[in-house]
Amino acid sequence: MSQPPPPPAPPSWNKTIADLFAEMKRGERTSVGSPEVDWARDYERSQLPAGLRFPRKGDVYEALEDVVVSYLTSWSAPYTGGGEGTLIKGDQVTVDTDPASDRAISTYAVAVDYAALEKRLVPATDRSEPKYSGFYFSLRTVDLNQKFKLVREGSG
Repeated sequence: MSQPPPPPAPPSWNKTIADLFAEMKRGERTSVGSPEVDWARDYERSQLPAGLRFPRKGDVYEALEDVVVSYLTSWSAPYTGGGEGTLIKGDQVTVDTDPASDRAISTYAVAVDYAALEKRLVPATDRSEPKYSGFYFSLRTVDLNQKFKLVREGSG
């Protein structure tokens, strides 16, 4: 059964998902969820520059410069962790899932040289935990177009 669509955003809505999480971190809100996150996603999508190539499953991208990215860690438990790290010029990632929409503002990807990037980015304390089960990236579509080059197209 599908969820009903969220109510329309207020006319002056101009917050991003990052803005919502920043508000939560500052204690201005206790959670981030619908409908605000839906409004933020729609707002971010409306701000995307024309002519972007949207990521597709199987695409391989190479960093054109050092890029600070967010990563998430997977666990054999009801928990997701993560942090930030730097992909170094030349590091490659593969979009390993179908993006959430045809005009996705971000997508998930895995490192091509998984072992090396895992060692470089994920703290040893996480990697050595018995329930740790890997890591992956959350990459913005704008960054993929501006800070990476597409080296191989996926199946789409």
